[in-house]
Amino acid sequence: MKSLTPKAYQLLIFLCIIGNYHWSIAQEMENEEEIDNLLDELYFDESEFVKDILEPLKSKHFVYTNIAYNSNTFFSGRSLAEDQYNITPQISFFHKKGFSISTSGIYYEKLDPNWDVTNVSVGYSNTIGKNKLIHYNSGYTRYFYSDGWDIFVNSVDAGIGIRNKKRSLGFKTAINYLFGKDNSLQWISKIYSNIDLFRNKDYVFSFRPQITLIAAEQTIELRQQSRDSDLFQTTFQDYFGLLNTQFKLPLQLATNAIDLEVAYTLNTPNAVPQESSLDTTGFFSFSLGYLLDF
Repeated sequence: MKSLTPKAYQLLIFLCIIGNYHWSIAQEMENEEEIDNLLDELYFDESEFVKDILEPLKSKHFVYTNIAYNSNTFFSGRSLAEDQYNITPQISFFHKKGFSISTSGIYYEKLDPNWDVTNVSVGYSNTIGKNKLIHYNSGYTRYFYSDGWDIFVNSVDAGIGIRNKKRSLGFKTAINYLFGKDNSLQWISKIYSNIDLFRNKDYVFSFRPQITLIAAEQTIELRQQSRDSDLFQTTFQDYFGLLNTQFKLPLQLATNAIDLEVAYTLNTPNAVPQESSLDTTGFFSFSLGYLLDF
């Protein structure tokens, strides 16, 4: 008999939390070329967001606010006992040299307490090479849980990515080390595309599909019956493997200082050794953001 350990459940919850932060952006700019460059550079996850937004406008600082709504909640693609939406607000400051500080949180419809966690992050991002096609980032995040949960309260991350000259196709991989009273390792890789559907001097309407692979370390509890008796022996085994493959289909509209995104996300969770087969899951999301530069 195989079962999920408390650590495995805690890790799935934690991965759900850190996986829910999606940041998109628009900016009040003087000409279409700057808007084009910024939007093309922004389709990465939050860990490299700082570097991408500052790349076309090195002389400016930014404050960005965003609120995102997800129609359902899944833990690494896995269904919960009942459906519930979640809401993620955030505010961030980005320095022109590539440094950043950000705070955000998550509200769940049916959890108790509803406001589950607040996090504070600091990070740094930059590019390599004359064409700036290779990018890297690192950061630290501290999590503050409303119920005092302290298993994973810290996270350090490092990532690297590459994209083509047209910025229409790219790849990124990153590693997160989670620690507190326990520790774990998370690996995320993503391939993405950026397709402009319509563009003029006032706004850009684009389709930005992506495929994300999420793997993590877990502890598996194994219970096996002894050959010589009816007694069961419990053993624990560390396991690192693929948890979920995610397909996201977002449509984004950016105009002046505001960005809007509507997306559908499909999860195909991978059953680890202690799980039975898992169903495919999906949800709709909506996000609204505003950027102020100075």
